[in-house]
Amino acid sequence: MIPLMQPDLRIGIAQINGIVGDFPGNVKKILAAYRSCLDQGADLVVTPEMSLVGYPPRDLVHKSQFVPKCLQALDYLCGEINKVPLLVGYIDHFSGSAPGRPFRNAAAWLENQAIQHKIWKTLMPTYDVFDELRYFEPGESCQPIVWNGLRIGVTICEDIWNEEFLPRPLYDRDPVAELDNSGIDLLLNLSASPFHAGKPTIRRKLLENVAAEIQAPVVYCNAVGGNDELLFDGHSIVALPDRGVVLQMNGFVEETTTVDLRQAVGAVHELGEAEQLYRALVMGLRDYAHKCGFASACLGLSGGIDSALTAVIAAEALGVENVHGLTMPGPFSSGGSVDDSFRLAKQLGIGCAEVPITDAFAAVKDSLAPLFSGRKEDVTEENMQARIRGLFLMSLSNKFGHLLLTTGNKSELAVGYCTIYGDMCGGLAVISDLPKTMVYEVARWINRDREIIPWNTMEKAPSAELRPDQKDQDTLPPYDVLDAVLHLLVERQLSTDEVIAAGYDETMVRWVQRRIDLNEWKRQQSAPGLRVTSKAFGIGRRMPIVQRFQG
Repeated sequence: MIPLMQPDLRIGIAQINGIVGDFPGNVKKILAAYRSCLDQGADLVVTPEMSLVGYPPRDLVHKSQFVPKCLQALDYLCGEINKVPLLVGYIDHFSGSAPGRPFRNAAAWLENQAIQHKIWKTLMPTYDVFDELRYFEPGESCQPIVWNGLRIGVTICEDIWNEEFLPRPLYDRDPVAELDNSGIDLLLNLSASPFHAGKPTIRRKLLENVAAEIQAPVVYCNAVGGNDELLFDGHSIVALPDRGVVLQMNGFVEETTTVDLRQAVGAVHELGEAEQLYRALVMGLRDYAHKCGFASACLGLSGGIDSALTAVIAAEALGVENVHGLTMPGPFSSGGSVDDSFRLAKQLGIGCAEVPITDAFAAVKDSLAPLFSGRKEDVTEENMQARIRGLFLMSLSNKFGHLLLTTGNKSELAVGYCTIYGDMCGGLAVISDLPKTMVYEVARWINRDREIIPWNTMEKAPSAELRPDQKDQDTLPPYDVLDAVLHLLVERQLSTDEVIAAGYDETMVRWVQRRIDLNEWKRQQSAPGLRVTSKAFGIGRRMPIVQRFQG
C-alpha cells in the first residue's frame, strides 16, 4: 500500500491536568504546555476539552461569575498567544435568539493575540456520568477551519463517538461525517474522556476507525488527572488512515509532545489491567488530596488485603512520610492481624501506631447495658467495634489534618457488608469501585518482584474479626462468584432472571439483588470513591432508596 500524503504539520499535544474553577492556575498550566510545544517545534497546539475550566464543572457554571471569569481568563490567555495557534477548551454563553440552555461547551482557536474561531460542541452526552444537556446548548453546524491552506475539522469529545461504538444510536447527527462531507485534511478532537478498565483500548479502536473512514489524520488530546470521583487517563492519540495509531501518549501522567504527521510511526504499548487500575488509583488519590489541600492521609490497618492495598496506593500517591496507619485490635482480633499490619508498614516505610479498642468497646456496652437488658448480643455489638474504630480514625484526622481513607471494596459496598459511621467513615473511598477479586489481582501485581504486601495477608481468609472465628464467606458467596454476579447486576444491569438463566444459583442471585437494593441508603452516605469500572456506585448511578421494584 502506498502511504497517504499527510499534512506538512507538527502538532503539539498538551495533555494537561486542570483543576475545576482554577482559572489562573489552568492558564498558567496551559501556557507552560504551549511554550513547551513551541520549543519542540509545534506549528499548532491542542489542549483537552474545557482545559481552561477543568472538567466537569457541574453546577458551578450557574454561579453568576463563573462563566464571566472563564471568559476573562480566555482573554488573558489570548494575549499571550503568537502566530502559532492554540486550540483551548472553555465555556461560553449561548447568545442565540431561540430558546436554549444558557451555555456552550466550546473551543477557541487563538492566534496572533486574537480569537480567530469559536467551535461549539455538537453532541451533548447525558448518560452515566455525563449531564451536559443540563447546561449546554449544542452547536448548530460543523464547518472546517481553513488555515494555511488546510481544512481542519475541530470536534469536542463526544462529537467523535459514532454509533458503532455505542449500544444504540443516541444522536441524529454525526459531526465527523458532516465535517468529512465538507472536505477536511485533518481532524482534531479536544477531549475529557473518563477512565474505566478497558476504555483506552476502546478509544484506540474508535480513533483508528475514524481516521480510516475520513481518510485523514486524527489528533485526539485527552485530559489527565482526577476530579472528584472521575479519573482521566490521558493516553492522547494520533491515528493515520493508512497506519492506524502512530502515537499514544502515556497514561495517568501530565505531559506534552509534538508529532510530525509526515513522519509519525510507532508502536502502542498498553499496560496490563492490574497496572492500569493501580496507576489510575494512585493518580486519583494524589489529585483528590492535593486539589483539596491535604498533604497527608491516615487509614486503619486491619492486617487484611483491602487496607493493605489502600496503604500501598497512598504511599505512592502521597509519599511514605505522609501516610499514617493505625491498627486497632479488638477482642476478636488475631495476633496475626496486628503483626501483618506492622509488617506492611515496615515494608512500605509508613508509620503505624497501635490503639486497642477493647476497653472502649467494654465501656460502650456497659453504658448501653440498661437499655439492652434481656437482649442477646448480635450485629449491634459487631458494629459498635467498627464505629469505635471510626471514631479513633476521625479523631486522628481532625487532630492532624490528615485525609482519612476508607478501605472498603466494591463487593462489600454493593451488598452492604460494611458499617455506616464505622469503617465507612472517611473523606475518600480509594478502592470502593474495585471488586474483591480485582483487589487480589492488583495486590499480586504489586508483589510481582518482591513481597510488599505480606503474603500472609494475601493468603488468609478475609474476615471482619468482629465475632469469634468470623469469615467473610460465612455471610457472603465466594468472592469470585459474587463479583461475577455483581458485574451482571450492576455493570450490565441485567435482571435477576437473566442472571439466573446464565447459570447462577437462584437463591443466591435474589439475595445479592435484595442486598444491593436494601443498602442504597448506605452508599448515598458514603465517601466519594474513585471510578475505575464502567458502572460505579456514585456519580453515574442514580437509584432511588425508596422503591419496590424487583427484577
